[in-house]
Amino acid sequence: MAWFKRKRKGIQTNTKDKKDTPDGLWHKTPSGKIVDNDELVKNNYVSPEDNFHMRIGSKEYFEIFFDNNEYNILFGNLVASDPLSFSDTKSYPQRIKEAQNKTGLKDAISVAFGRSKGKNITIASMDFSYIGGSMGSVVGEKISRAVDHSINTKSPLLIISKSGGARMMEGAISLMQMAKTSAKLTQLSNKKIPYISLCTDPTTGGTTASFAMLGDIIIAEPGALIGFAGPRVVKDTTGKDLPEGFQKSEFLLEHGFIDFISHRNDLKEKVNLYIDLILNKSLRKKSL
Repeated sequence: MAWFKRKRKGIQTNTKDKKDTPDGLWHKTPSGKIVDNDELVKNNYVSPEDNFHMRIGSKEYFEIFFDNNEYNILFGNLVASDPLSFSDTKSYPQRIKEAQNKTGLKDAISVAFGRSKGKNITIASMDFSYIGGSMGSVVGEKISRAVDHSINTKSPLLIISKSGGARMMEGAISLMQMAKTSAKLTQLSNKKIPYISLCTDPTTGGTTASFAMLGDIIIAEPGALIGFAGPRVVKDTTGKDLPEGFQKSEFLLEHGFIDFISHRNDLKEKVNLYIDLILNKSLRKKSL
C-alpha cells in the first residue's frame, strides 16, 4: 500500500487552488511553438524559434519605423458613411461601430508622418483586425491624402498592406478605390518621390490589384499570403492542384512578382536603404 502514499515532503498546492496560465501571456504559432508574450514583443512579434511573423497592426508598425516612436497621425477624423444603405444580418453602420469599439480604430488604415533614420517619411498602414483590412472609401481617401501629403512635404511614401480585399458593404464604390489610388500614385511618380510597398499577411483582392503592386520597390514579409484570389478559390476555379507554397511571398519572389523579402526586424534598415537608392538615382539623372 506504500505505493499509493506520497513520500516527498514540501509545499503542496491543493487542486482547487491551482490556476491556469492567464490568457495573453503565451502564443502558439502554426508550427506548434509556444512563445512567451514578452519575448514576442521584444522580437517585433516574430517567433524566434520558427521565424513565424504574427500579424500586427498599424501601431506596432509605426513603432518599428519611426525614430523614438515619435509621429503625428494624419486624417484621423475620416469615418465611412453608408452610401448603399447596406444591411444583411446587421446594418453597415452597426458593423462599423462594432469594429471601432473592438479595435479602437476609425477604419482599416492609419496614416502617420514622422522621421525614420532621421528622414521624413509618410506611412499608411492597414489593420486586418478592422473588418479584415477591407478597402472601402475611407481607405482610398486616406491613401490619396497620404500621396498629397508626401508631395507637399517631399517625403517618401510607405504603404503597408494587410487586407482581404474590397469592402463588400460599399459595393462598386469600394472597387472604385482601386482606380483612385492608382491614379494618385501616378502623381507621386511624376514628382519623382519614392513609393515603397510592403506586403504583409494577407495582401489579397483589390489591394493586390492596385496600390500594393505599384511600388518602386515591392517588399514582403516572410510567409505572407499575396494574391488576388485565395489559393482555395484558384484551385476550385482551375480544377488543378497548386504548387507548394503557392501565393506565399517566397513563391512570388522566385517568380518575379516582388523584389525582396525582409525579416520584420530588418524592415526599417531595408526600407531606408531602398529610399536612399531611389533618391540617389533620381538626383544622378537630374544632374546629367
